[in-house]
Amino acid sequence: LGRGGMATVYLATDQKHGRQVALKVLHPDLAASLGPERFRREIGFAATLSHPHILTVLDSGETSDGQLWFTMPYVEGETLRDHLRRDKQLSIDEALRITREIASALDYAHEKGVVHRDIKPENLLLTKRGDALLADFGIARALGGGGDTSGATLTQTGLSVGTPQYMSPEQASGERDLTSRSDIYTLAVVCFEMLAGEPPFTAPSTQAMIAKMMTSDPPSVRTLRPSVPHGVDTVL
Repeated sequence: LGRGGMATVYLATDQKHGRQVALKVLHPDLAASLGPERFRREIGFAATLSHPHILTVLDSGETSDGQLWFTMPYVEGETLRDHLRRDKQLSIDEALRITREIASALDYAHEKGVVHRDIKPENLLLTKRGDALLADFGIARALGGGGDTSGATLTQTGLSVGTPQYMSPEQASGERDLTSRSDIYTLAVVCFEMLAGEPPFTAPSTQAMIAKMMTSDPPSVRTLRPSVPHGVDTVL
């Protein structure tokens, strides 16, 4: 179904329950850095999150050769990234509805003490009915949460949590103990992109983009799309 920096996702059949699932297999270097015990602990924690707009974890484990995996419900639909590639800008009503639904999911997770750390269009799924689902809570938490030393190990292997265009300033500056405010910032970046067709900060390189984010205020979304209401612009 897809391949990213952390894992490959396959469409699979849960033979015990006779249902289709999304099977996510972590890349070997990530699995080695993360370790099976921490992976199981954090994925197990993510499995306790029950919210209409959070894609839950169904099962997880480790193969005989050390491959770490977990399964999620298979969602017939597309990612928000797919939607943006096709339409670039979403209608104002749709963009705000998706933002509200993901904000509701984050509010619930933050009450449970979980910070996602990697909100981006690739991790937002849209069902055929248009409902928004936030995915990959367990992986984001396992890579950067809990205050243990695995973050340093992952950095040494060249893996980091977060995507530069969507990072909060504190995340981009390397702070380890991120709060819920980091997720709120990142959701605002995604909302901006849904409305404007591009993120608020763009640059030729990651370093230049982070420098731009650190030294300048985000632009008004109304500069790129004047029809966005003033109230929405103020919130962003």
